[in-house]
Order: sequence, then structure tokens, then C-alpha cells
Amino acid sequence: MSRQKAAAEEAMPAKAGAEGPAGGGRPRCRHRRKRNGAAWALVALQALCVVGPVAIIALWAFTSSWPWPLLFPETFTTRGIEELFGPSQRLGEVLATSVGIALACALLTVVVATMAAAALSRYRFRGRDVARFAVLVPFLIPATVFAMGVQVAFLRVGLSGTVVGVVICHAIVALPYAALIMVDAMQAAGSRLEDQARLCGAGPVRVWATVTVPTLAPALLSAASMSYILSFSQYFLTLLVGAGKVKTLALVMFPYLSSGDRTIASAYGIVFLAATLAVFLLFEVLLRRQVSREIDYFNG
Repeated sequence: MSRQKAAAEEAMPAKAGAEGPAGGGRPRCRHRRKRNGAAWALVALQALCVVGPVAIIALWAFTSSWPWPLLFPETFTTRGIEELFGPSQRLGEVLATSVGIALACALLTVVVATMAAAALSRYRFRGRDVARFAVLVPFLIPATVFAMGVQVAFLRVGLSGTVVGVVICHAIVALPYAALIMVDAMQAAGSRLEDQARLCGAGPVRVWATVTVPTLAPALLSAASMSYILSFSQYFLTLLVGAGKVKTLALVMFPYLSSGDRTIASAYGIVFLAATLAVFLLFEVLLRRQVSREIDYFNG
């Protein structure tokens, strides 16, 4: 009897230990559910903050009267859509000009920012700190002062009122953002892969095309996206440097915003948002293709 009792006492702690994790699993599951619920609530709140304003703009595009404090519009109209696609607005031409200027600005900015970032992050030379500060100068100069100076300079060289002048002006404004992104990316990537490619006999052009660009592809697309949105939404610089001859979507939309015509302004806002999202989706597709190629290369 004593042996059986001792064996039973020895088995009880083991049994309790075996049941312990199972019994303690329920509080952990509850805690995990609470965390998941809080995370989903935060995601829903963020989605509401994004979708809510867009939904209001979409409603205003078809609304003629929405007095306070009504929750929904009182009357609806298609005046905004008719005006938007009317022959006098030339929406296609304006949209093509806006997208073309923004894409050209993104390309020019990324090229200059990449060269500047390579010089600032991989080479040591006298005056490097001054060069780094010069890249960030557009951050520090007020927009009005910068625009007036650029306008005077462009008038002398014949770039005022031209698409080329607007693209260059937008690129100068977007350069600090793109340069900061590229400097951080190049410092994080390092130059080991490029050195190994050179040791294997690859030339400078091949190293740049097959090693540097694929490695920096996410940063390049991020810098291009930042430059694109800055150029696409630019109003004051386009108005001053373009001298009213270069019409973009922001220039056409602003008078309706300032005059209080929310119906037409909201219709233009939808086009503005759709064009921006389309370009960003294109950038996302390019990035995913690049990542999938790298995965296939290393797996193969």
C-alpha cells in the first residue's frame, strides 16, 4: 500500500504539469484574440480615415445641394461629370500633360538623385558635407523665394512657359526627397556585390545594370513615387514657371476649389485620385516583378 501511495504521489505532479499548459492555453488564446481584435479595429479605423473622405468627394461629384446638417445630399446632378468631359475642358490633353510632366520629373529626379547618392555615400572627397547640404537646400528655401528665382533664371534662358522648364523646376523640388531615400538605400546595400561582380570580370555598365539597379530597385521605385506625387500635385510652381501656358490637372482644378464649386472640383478630384492610383499600381507591379525575378534567380 505504501509503495502504491508513493507512486501515486509521484504521478500527481507530472499529471498536473501536463495539464498546466493546456489549462493555461485558454488565457493565452483570449489574450491573442484581444490583440487581434485591437489590430483589426486599428486597421478598420485607418481604412475609414482613407475611404471616408474619398466617399464624400464621390458623393459631391453628383451633388447639387448638401446643406448642413443633413447627413446625405438633398439633390443630385450630373453637372460635374458633364462639365468634366465637356469639349471646353480638354480633359484628355490636360491629363496627358500632367502625367507626362510627373513621369518625366520622376525619371529626371531619380537619375540625378542616384548619382548624387552614389557620390555622397561611397566616395570621400573634400567638400562632401557642402555637397550634402547643397542637395538639401530646396528644403530650406521658402517656396515663393525659390519660385521667383527660378522664374527669373528661366526667363533669361528661354525656359519660362515651357514643359521642359516645368519638369526641371519640379525635379529641383523633388530632388532632396529622392536623394535622402537613395543615400539610405546605398548605405544599407553596401558595395560588396558590386566588388564581387568586378572580380568576376564584369564591366562598369554590366555591374550597374545587373547588380546595382536590381539591388536598389525598391528604393528607386520609392524615390520615383515620391517625385511623381510631388510633381503631379504641384500648383504654384507650375503656374509661375509655366506662365499659364502649361496646363496641368492641378491648375485646372484649383479655380473651382477657390470659387466654392464643389461639384466640379470633386469630379476633378476623382480623376486626380484615379490617375495617381493607376501610376502607383504600375510602380507596384514593377516592384513585384523585380522581387519575383530575384526570388526565382536565387531559388534556381
